[in-house]
Formats: sequence, structure tokens, C-alpha cells
Amino acid sequence: MKLKRKLILFYCTVLFIFGLIVARLFYIQIIKGEEYKQAAIRQRTIEVQIKPSRGMIFDRNFIPLTNKNKIKTMFIFKNMCDEKKLSRILETLVDKNSIEKYTILSNGNVIEIPLNSKVNELKKLKDLKGIYVEDKIKRYDRKNILSHVIGYINKSENKGKSGIERAFDNILKLDDSYGKVALVVDGKKKLIPGIGVIDTLKKRSEKATSVKLTIDYNIQKVVERVMDSENKNGAVIVADVKSGDILAMVSRPNFDQENVAKYFNSNDMELYNKAIQVSYPPGSLFKIIVLAAALESGKIDLNKKYFCKGYEEVGNIKIACHSHKSGGHGELDLEEAFYNSCNSVFIQIGKTVGAKKIIQTAKKFGFGESIDIGLLEEVEGNLPEGDDILGPVIGNISIGQGSIEVTPLQITNMIITIANNGIMKDMSIVDSLVTENGRIIKKIKRDKPKRVLDSYYAKLIQGYMEKVVTMGTAKNISMDEIGGAAGKTGSAQAVYNKKKTIHAWFAGYFPKRNPKYAITVLIENGISGGKTAAPIFEKIAKEIQKIK
Repeated sequence: MKLKRKLILFYCTVLFIFGLIVARLFYIQIIKGEEYKQAAIRQRTIEVQIKPSRGMIFDRNFIPLTNKNKIKTMFIFKNMCDEKKLSRILETLVDKNSIEKYTILSNGNVIEIPLNSKVNELKKLKDLKGIYVEDKIKRYDRKNILSHVIGYINKSENKGKSGIERAFDNILKLDDSYGKVALVVDGKKKLIPGIGVIDTLKKRSEKATSVKLTIDYNIQKVVERVMDSENKNGAVIVADVKSGDILAMVSRPNFDQENVAKYFNSNDMELYNKAIQVSYPPGSLFKIIVLAAALESGKIDLNKKYFCKGYEEVGNIKIACHSHKSGGHGELDLEEAFYNSCNSVFIQIGKTVGAKKIIQTAKKFGFGESIDIGLLEEVEGNLPEGDDILGPVIGNISIGQGSIEVTPLQITNMIITIANNGIMKDMSIVDSLVTENGRIIKKIKRDKPKRVLDSYYAKLIQGYMEKVVTMGTAKNISMDEIGGAAGKTGSAQAVYNKKKTIHAWFAGYFPKRNPKYAITVLIENGISGGKTAAPIFEKIAKEIQKIK
């Protein structure tokens, strides 16, 4: 019996030990098998980045605005490649003057070279050990479409530095391993057949890693094409009148998003989004605000006749009207003063209404504060207050000069409000947060529309703005074929580096009945709003009409 018990104990012990061994093997091979396999592989792998580790940015129709351009790229691993052969490869693919640059930019062990037609010559070089060729996806469009809105990143930190890249960095920034492939090599530094390349991007995230904009890619291309053909600096905004969605936003000069460092010491403001990031005197565009304030005040008679002698004296200051060389506009009513953009009459109106009322009306229309469309670079502009609205400054306030500064975005907001019969929309450039494959996770919340001007007064101003195009300072443009338009010109003086310059404005909407699009055009160093900005408005409007 004792022997039997000993045998049973022995067998139980053996079975227990065997069970432990099986359990351990199960744990190692099944539970931890993949992890250990990957750890072993990582000891013999080199990772290369073939796709940006950032989420997508889409337009309103889910057209990709980032991560869409591919370029065939050769990755050369210096420690796997014979030095003589490496030199021959570089001499074959790269201009002699650029060899040193590729060596410097090799990031230690890996050299990346975009391939061209010369790649066929590499077939002469046999046994290309240490070389991997793959399509590399670029973050930005080659033409830098919508560059100022998309913005750019600090590549070394994968951190958004401007535009949507900055504002939604916490959404767009992905894990550092995203976008890489692991190359597995043997002891002779050659790719192992079968498991030579391991894709780390097989699973799509169902979280919000991407951003959908309100931008219409096709309208954006139209605006950029027109601005580039005109070779002008400034900004253009196109917005949907009914919704307040921004459909296009262009700033010039443009910049290369893949090489931003070369602009850091530039004086040409390439990296500034002039649609939101720079404020300008509005000039005669501000007469819309003065007119709205005058109508609300009840202090003016629509049928009253005014007289323009070509200038107006305010205190010791003489302010000229653009008609001063011809002796002034003479007698004209309020509507005629508006569509002829008469400074003299509007200074007279400003004196009657008062600076305080005008500034209050400007604030109601969103001037002096950010519109908050989703970009962190937006500035508030400037409205004078306190002692700065007392005395002779009413002359400059009445014609949108002096210390008044606005952004093209704020002007667009005003135009949309007038076009909507006095109702202000909550403008935005961001529609929603989405997954990489376009599933909407979260819509961006918008404030409810609010009335800021009586509809009767708004419609009256609409009629005046229509006359600007048909009879006034913008009568040189023809909009009848696309349903007419309404707008206002502006020519504002500014001083930069002790030099006087004129910024030319035209802002309006079309068609004039049931308007769909609002467009603001700002051209730096222009001749006048009517001669410089209005024709660009006309070209853009007609091009949009062709594609819609």
C-alpha cells in the first residue's frame, strides 16, 4: 500500500509539473506569443515613415486636403550599404550640388530620396542591399491649396503650429508608430522574404482623429487660381450666405508648407493668414455701419439733399472726398451719397448721428471682437472708444479711417448679416470631428442666428448696395448674367514702414435676389476698390457660377 501511495504521489507530482510546463508554454506561445514575436522581430527591424502620423483634414464633401499626394521614395540604410555603392547611387539620383544636403538630412542612418526618371539607371547596379523603395504619402498638397487655413506642423515634434493643425492638434496628432512600416532584415542585412515588411497600419481607429471643414475644395481652387493669375497680395473669403459656412479662404503671398523655415525671417508676411490674422482700415466699407447707425437713430431724412463741395472740414482738419479734383459731387441724396461713396456727405451724417452710436452699431455687427470660426490666429481688429471717439475724430470714423481696423472675416460677417435681412449667422470654417474614413463623431456647435438690424433697414441698405454695382463706384463690373450683385467698395490709406499705401476693398453678395454667396476681396497696394478689388470679385463670382 505504501508503494502504491508513493507511486500515486510520484505520478501526481509529474503531472503537476507537466501541467505547469504546458501552462507556461501556453502562456508563452499563445497568450504572449505575438508580443514576444514582435519583440524578437523588433530586434531585427528598422522603421521608416511612409505616412504622416496625423489624422486627415477633409473639405465639406470629404475631399482629402491632406495625406493624399504620393511620391515614390527610396530609403537607403547607410549601415547596410557599401560606401562606394552608396556614392554611386547618390551620384545617379541626385544633382552633384545636392549630395551634401541629402547626407546632412539623412537623419543618421536613413537617407530618403524622392525618385525621378533616373531611377531606371539603378538597374545597372546589382545587389542593391540596404535599399527600400515605397510610395511615401506627403502631408500637404504640392500646390499648397488652402495652406493658411490648414497651417503647418513642427515635424520633429509632430505638433501643429498654425491653422487647423494647431487648433485641433489634440485630435489630429496620432501615436508616433502610426504611418510606419517595419523592415525585417537577416544577418546579411537583406529583407527577409515573407515577413520582410510589416505594416503597422492595418487597423483604422473609430475615434475622431480627423477634421471636416466647411471649405468647398472646388471653390477654393477657383479663388486661388484667380488670385494667382492677378498676382496680387491680400485676402479673399467666400461664404455661404444662408448658413455662414466659409467656403473658401485665401491669403497671398502663399507659402510652402513642407519648407516653412525659409519664411521665418521674411518681411513679406507669407505665414500670415491675412483673412483673419491681419486687420486693416476698412475705408468706405464702414459706411455700411454708418448708414445702419443713421437709419436706427431716426435723425436723418431719406429725402434730404446734401451738398458735397469736394471736402469737409472737421475742427482744423480738412478731409477730402474722392471727387475733390472735380469740385465735389454737388447736391445729392443719401442713396446717391452711398453708391458714389461720398466722404463729405457721410461726414455730415456722422456728425448728426454721433461717434458713440456708430461705434455701438459696429460692435453689434461683430467688429472689435473675434468671430471665432475655429482658428486660433484670428485677431479682434480695433474700434476706438472713450476719449478716442471725441471731437474731430468723427471725420475719420465716418469714413472708416483713423484707428478703426477690421479683418476681411469681420467684413464678410457684416455682408452676410445685411444679405440675411439683418440676421447675423454664426460663421465657421469647421463642420465636424470625424474618423479617418469619414464617419462623423461630433458636429461643431453653432450659436443660433440673431437679429442685429431691423429688416426694413437691411433691405434699404441692400438696395443701396445694388446701386453701387449698377450706377456707383463698382459700375465697371458686369454681373447681370449671374443674377446681379450687391456690394460696397472701399479704398483705405495705411502707412507701413513710413510709406503710404492704399488697400482696395470690395465686399458683396450674389445673386442679388435670394443671395447664395458672399465674397470679400482685399488687395494690398491697390489703386481703388472699384478699379482693383471689384473686378476680382466679378471674376471669382463668375467662375463659381460655372461650377455650381
